Amino acid sequence: MPQQVLVPSAPADLATYEEWLSAERGTRVQIRVPQRGDKKTLLETVTRNASDEFMRHRLRRASDHNSRSRALTELQDLLGLAEAPLRIECYDMAHLQGTDYVGSMVVLEDGLPNRREYRRFKVNSVEGNDDYAAMEEVLTRRLTAYLDQSGDAGPTGSDPLDGDSTDAGQQGIDQQGSDQQSVRRPGKFAYPPQLIVVDGGKGQLSVAQRVVDALGLTDEIPVVGLAKRFEEVYVSGRSEPVEIPRGSEALFMLQRIRDEAHRFANTFHRERRAKRMTSSALDGIPGLGEARRLKLTKAMGGVNAVKKATLEDLLALSFLPEQVARAIHAKFHP
Repeated sequence: MPQQVLVPSAPADLATYEEWLSAERGTRVQIRVPQRGDKKTLLETVTRNASDEFMRHRLRRASDHNSRSRALTELQDLLGLAEAPLRIECYDMAHLQGTDYVGSMVVLEDGLPNRREYRRFKVNSVEGNDDYAAMEEVLTRRLTAYLDQSGDAGPTGSDPLDGDSTDAGQQGIDQQGSDQQSVRRPGKFAYPPQLIVVDGGKGQLSVAQRVVDALGLTDEIPVVGLAKRFEEVYVSGRSEPVEIPRGSEALFMLQRIRDEAHRFANTFHRERRAKRMTSSALDGIPGLGEARRLKLTKAMGGVNAVKKATLEDLLALSFLPEQVARAIHAKFHP
């Protein structure tokens, strides 16, 4: 036993732990939360090393074929699915105090992330802080698009979400073969999920199930909710969560796709918020288009730096014409 234990935060019953450790050691043991100096640096180093090792462990586990197979089989058995969910989609929402609402859809196929299938949604109909309404809009758009594209969606696999969603792949298009016959590629929402996971508990699950029911997909697409607090998995029709063993491959896979959906949503939200803030501050300046605006903020180190820049600073930028530089300076220094 060491004489001193360094922790990031003190436990509620600190004295009990110190008493037990001291009894084990035979002399006094201290539990401390370092605030400064070498011990704080040591704790930060240990925490960083542990985080890096945990990430490496997760990558090794995620890339193991046997682990993925066990996870899919466990999900089928524990959730009572008709077949192993070879395509899993997870949804999450992101916003800042009800502004710049966005949604994310990430996809696991055969237990591995398929980033070409990821989708990002700008939420249009939500006012204020309403995750349920945002979730309902995103799922309705995605599943309605699936129904449209799985039927007769027109020769180009037309997408009802054009202009409202972005993705890493391409929308379904036509190509002319050597025989001049139209060959239709599947639309970007043409494949149905075999399991939908929503980030949240009973509330988010009920919203997702309501959308699935309304579109007549109840028997085709199962839905579960993964609550953050205790990593509980909820399914429709049951008040109590499904008991998925801690440390199981099934729970690990659900956690991984939930975390990826959260990351993807937050990244898109930051991009959209940054673009809006940049546009609002530098909007309406003659000669300052989007490309030049992005180049300017990158060169100066942000919008606030542009606001504070002197005329000499702006004139020194080779890509900025003198008239535009003077217009920028005049806007923030009238």
